[in-house]
Amino acid sequence: MPNNTHQQTEFPPLEHPPYHVGIIMDGNGRWAKAHGKSRFEGHKAGTDNLRQILESSVEFGVKMLTIYAFSTENWKRPPFEVMGLMRILEEVIDRELKALHKNGVQLRHIGRLERLKPGIRKKVLHAIEMTKNNNKLILNVAFNYGGRQEIVDAVQRVIEDKIAPQDITEELLSSYMYTANCPDPDLIIRTSGEFRTSNFLIWQAAYAEYYITPTYWPDFNKAEYYQALQSFGQRDRRYGGRNE
Repeated sequence: MPNNTHQQTEFPPLEHPPYHVGIIMDGNGRWAKAHGKSRFEGHKAGTDNLRQILESSVEFGVKMLTIYAFSTENWKRPPFEVMGLMRILEEVIDRELKALHKNGVQLRHIGRLERLKPGIRKKVLHAIEMTKNNNKLILNVAFNYGGRQEIVDAVQRVIEDKIAPQDITEELLSSYMYTANCPDPDLIIRTSGEFRTSNFLIWQAAYAEYYITPTYWPDFNKAEYYQALQSFGQRDRRYGGRNE
């Protein structure tokens, strides 16, 4: 884990921590450029940073974390960069799986596994099976994920199941999403200062709160994560209604 000047700081318990947090981990490439490193090194630094956020999630009372690791649009990147990201995924599973399992993290995948190489796909499925009974933190890894593709897949499955149009409700459609049986995200954090959803959980995030920070993902530390969660706890969530 990278050195962090805030590691020894005591953080008071949060009064209203979000149950489900989604993170768009953006800025690895720009972080690498700013530090005179390659994009591959930037992606590796971003992956290394995830460990402290997982540990902090447990400490701060977050029960579910969904990370945007690789989008359906990321296949458009140069082949060498895509290959590097796949290698990082495989290395992370090999290096971190035992520790994640020991620490009670349940791994889930959302998205499509079809385009992954058979060897990586096998490791992902093994990680999901090994950790399926853990309950300290649920980690949804959105890899080869796209929000629009998720909705298309859900609609296609509804049609395949021959469900009558009048029986289609928001609840039913939600049950056909990759995130079936998961509560919608309460808070979505985006690093690197960009103000867009990037096709991430666009169905589920209809009433999520957003926290945008200019910090690049590899530098997004425990202290700023706490600040994001604290900001969420101070917001008035009305879901389209009014709080008197």
